[in-house]
Amino acid sequence: MQISVIIPTLNAERYLPALLDRLHKQTVKAHEIIVVDSDSGDRTVAIARENGAKVLQIPKERFDHGGTRNMAASKASGDVLVFLTQDALPEDDRLLEALTRPLAEHPEVSSVCGRQVARPGAAVLERMTAELNYPPEPQHKSLKDLDRLGIKLFFFTNVCAAYRREAFEAIGRFPEPIILNEDMVITARFILNGYTVVYQSEARVIHSHHYTLRQQFRRNFDIGASLRIHNWILKHAKAEGQGVKLVKKQMQQLLQSGDWRSVPRLVLEAAAKYSGYRLGLSYPAIPMFIRKKLSMYSFYWNREEHERASYSVPLNHDER
Repeated sequence: MQISVIIPTLNAERYLPALLDRLHKQTVKAHEIIVVDSDSGDRTVAIARENGAKVLQIPKERFDHGGTRNMAASKASGDVLVFLTQDALPEDDRLLEALTRPLAEHPEVSSVCGRQVARPGAAVLERMTAELNYPPEPQHKSLKDLDRLGIKLFFFTNVCAAYRREAFEAIGRFPEPIILNEDMVITARFILNGYTVVYQSEARVIHSHHYTLRQQFRRNFDIGASLRIHNWILKHAKAEGQGVKLVKKQMQQLLQSGDWRSVPRLVLEAAAKYSGYRLGLSYPAIPMFIRKKLSMYSFYWNREEHERASYSVPLNHDER
């Protein structure tokens, strides 16, 4: 297999040297590393070129979570496409080996995502979220697991993911344009068309965020808007139940550990996420100028309505 690693970047100067260094030291080597930069104002482009990466450049306002990755994939020559975010640091030198192994061993597998480990010093809630969402046990998921997993069946992340190029092209690539959740949408398409997707816990990256309450709200507004646009996903499984389960598990862990000081933060975060998500689901009723203020990606809403193409690749499974 030839592996093309694709990394979208914006002002990634503080992350890129370590990321590229660890990619070059992998036990399984990448055929190429492609950096897609969105008008960085620092040394991102220079660092990428100095470290042997191929650089593609786009205007910042043209960045799209699906379209930008699709464009980079069209320039890649590998038969396996590995997508990483700029702030995802391989934990060891076996990331690419572990991430691509299920593709080599199981022809029915379309895609594999890795495990996220919170950064040292991450806030307690961020660390707990990573531990609950990315457990140590690997998992193969297919349509037979829908009743058991619900919306978690479609859970997938491009923070660290590998795609079999043949399946990626057959399913119609990522939806574009899309405000967020390009990884969940394509995963739902894979599963509804009979593919298997894998969570590979042996492929680990160090990655976490420290979002403010406002950022949590805005991110979840975009998640809700994305699911409203691709509402066929919600005809198969609802999302709210999983959020409630996560909050309950976090609360239980906090109480068991005696960390009472983190309880108010958990309640506020849950409220910010839920209210943002519900407003996102209702975005058609919200005036455009307010949508832009509520969203993390206001430039998405600046695009003309006719540019928002529907993701209408025919499915073998009935999605009506």
